[in-house]
Amino acid sequence: MPLIIVICGISLFLLLILVFKLNPFISVMIVAVLVALASGMNVTTAISTMQKGIGSTMGVIVPLLGLGAMLGKLVAESGAAQRITTRFLKNASKKRIQTSIMIAGFIIGIALFYEIGFFIMIPLVFTIAASTGLPLLYVGLPMLASLSVTHGFLPPHPAPTALTAIFGADLGTTLIFGLCIAIPSILISGPILAKYLSKVNAKPLSEFVNQNIMTDEEMPGFWVSLVSALLPVLLISAATIAGFVLPEDNFIRQILGGIGNPVVAMIISVLFAIYFLGLARGKKMPDIMKSLAHSVSSIAMIMLLISGAGALKQVLVDGGASNYIGELLSNTGLSPLFLGWLIATILRICIGSATVSGLTAAGIVLPLVTGTDVRPELMVLAVGAGSIMFSHVNDTGFWLFKEYFNLSVKETLKTWTVMETSIGITGLIGVLILNQLI
Repeated sequence: MPLIIVICGISLFLLLILVFKLNPFISVMIVAVLVALASGMNVTTAISTMQKGIGSTMGVIVPLLGLGAMLGKLVAESGAAQRITTRFLKNASKKRIQTSIMIAGFIIGIALFYEIGFFIMIPLVFTIAASTGLPLLYVGLPMLASLSVTHGFLPPHPAPTALTAIFGADLGTTLIFGLCIAIPSILISGPILAKYLSKVNAKPLSEFVNQNIMTDEEMPGFWVSLVSALLPVLLISAATIAGFVLPEDNFIRQILGGIGNPVVAMIISVLFAIYFLGLARGKKMPDIMKSLAHSVSSIAMIMLLISGAGALKQVLVDGGASNYIGELLSNTGLSPLFLGWLIATILRICIGSATVSGLTAAGIVLPLVTGTDVRPELMVLAVGAGSIMFSHVNDTGFWLFKEYFNLSVKETLKTWTVMETSIGITGLIGVLILNQLI
């Protein structure tokens, strides 16, 4: 019976989104209430359970998402993102173009949400392709692979951060493991795959070419830009590494552990960027604060989606469905990591949204983490890899790529969809290899 309830709930969720075009947050809240009632809860208990799930999820990620949006806004508006990209591409030979733009995309992808990074870097991709005569996809796919991988695997991006909270994983360890998987995934799905996919003749629409690009004088220096974008990763990674190599009572480990706490690291990074990317460049504090307020309002829907997924997750747990499904899946003999990836993949194909797919899958497979010895950090990455799989016509990223690269639907399926699927598969392989090594 619990399995039937969950299947019906997910089917209703898909129906509300795909057929009735209802907002995903409203849809997931409706489904959470109905699943709770079907599981034997009364209305009061159902709402209380949903509030508990929202609180436990959002209490962890709201500071990180809010501060991450602020940092991304500062990096984007100041020209730091453009400075990093242009520096890596400056004087790069044709042979090094792919590597340079891939590294730039990776750094920008860590600091910025996917769509922001896309809009900042795509004019530069068009310019580089035009000036070098290289195929557009040969130049663009490595950058897009970098943005997709950071979006799906690395905190403080919304989905991996929320998955870390749901699975009770350590954020710093998740980041380190994610970096280990991200690099080979980008190399395979970016430069290597682009050699074969670049035969598709992509040409940017004329209205997308002449985008606003800052002059050299308008942008901050390279090292200030680079440190501003990477500072959260550097602080969190330093604390995690110190936890592995230094004794627990070591003074340096305690200091690094304090400043490497994800929330503290993000606060430090935002303050650093406010000064070096804002005040030090002549901007006024009221203008900076107004910009930061706007950055947070822009991620309101993402926060609502994550809160709704948290509510559904708690209903599945408290209603007994998660434990039932967990026991059922554990008897299949398949790896919990593969099952998490598979369920996220199925939901991704049906729903389209990587964030919603990953968080919904997490609520279903949560008992596989609590009831087995699987590392929760690897579960975060396995589900994240599944949530990237097989992007197609129900994903906004699909249409964004199609329109900007002026491709047909068939050509987009042959390029974008193949690249996203490659990332999902290589991500799973990386997770399974790490699982054997640690």
